[in-house]
Amino acid sequence: MGEIALAAKVCHVPSMYLSELPGPHHGCREKAIAGHKEIARRGRDAGADTAVVFDVHWLVNSGYHLNCRDHFSGVYTSNELPHFIRDMEYEYQGSTELGKLIAEEANEADVRTLAHDIPSLELEYGTLVPMRYMNMDVPKEDHFKVVSVAAWCAWHKLEDSFTFGAAVRRAIERSDKKVLVLASGSLSHRFSDDREAQNNMHNWTREFDRQVDLRVVELWKEGRFEEFCDMLPDYAQHCFGEGGMHDTAMLLGLLGGREYRGKVEVLTEPFGSSGTGQMNAIFPV
Repeated sequence: MGEIALAAKVCHVPSMYLSELPGPHHGCREKAIAGHKEIARRGRDAGADTAVVFDVHWLVNSGYHLNCRDHFSGVYTSNELPHFIRDMEYEYQGSTELGKLIAEEANEADVRTLAHDIPSLELEYGTLVPMRYMNMDVPKEDHFKVVSVAAWCAWHKLEDSFTFGAAVRRAIERSDKKVLVLASGSLSHRFSDDREAQNNMHNWTREFDRQVDLRVVELWKEGRFEEFCDMLPDYAQHCFGEGGMHDTAMLLGLLGGREYRGKVEVLTEPFGSSGTGQMNAIFPV
C-alpha cells in the first residue's frame, strides 16, 4: 500500500536558476534553493521515491491532465523568460502506472482526467525547477520519479480541484509508491509591469498583495484552513493567484479540504520575486 511521505507548497521562480549563474543575481535565491533541498531530504528520510507535482505553469483549457511518461529528458529554455532559464538539462524517470491510477480515481469522482504517455509532451518549469534542486545532491539512481499534473486550470472550478486532490490521495494509497506531493506555485502573482520589472526583482508589486500573503501564511501556521478555504476564491482573484491557485486547492483536497487542521511549517519565509509572493512550506500529512 502506498502513502504520502510528505506534502509541501513550493516556489518555482526562474530566478532560482539565475541564482546559480555568474552575474549580478548570483546567490540571490540561496534560501529558496535550500528550502527545496530540505524538503527533498525530509521526503527521502520518510521513504519517498516518487514526486507528484501540481504544476501551475502547465496551462490546460479543458479537462485535468497528467504527464506520466516512464522517462523524461531534454534541454529546457523558458519561452516566457529565456533570459532567466536557458539550456537547462534534465533527465528523470516517471511513473505511468501511478498516473493512470490517479486518472482512474479522478474519473470515478466525476472529474474528467486524462493520463498521457506522449514522448513529445514536455515538462514545464513548475516541475523542472523543484526537481532540479530536490535531486541535485543525490546520485542519479536516487532521483525522485516524476508525475506532473497540470494545475494552471484556466476554465475549471476550484471545487473540482479539491475533488481531484482527494482522488490523488486515494490513487497513491492504492499504489506501491511513497510519494512527495508538491503544490508548485506562488502566493500572490501580480507580476510587475515591464518598466518596473528589474527594480522589483526582489519585491512584491503591491503592498496589498504582500499583506494578504503574510496573513494567509499566518492562517496556515495556525491550521485555520476552514477560514482559508472560504477566502481562497477571492484571494486567487484579487491577488492574481498563479494558475488560479488550483495547485493549492489540489494540495488541500489531498489533505482533507476544509477539515484539514495541520499547522504548516515554513522553511523559506515569504519573499518577493519580480512582483510575486513566494515561499516553501511543509504541510503535515
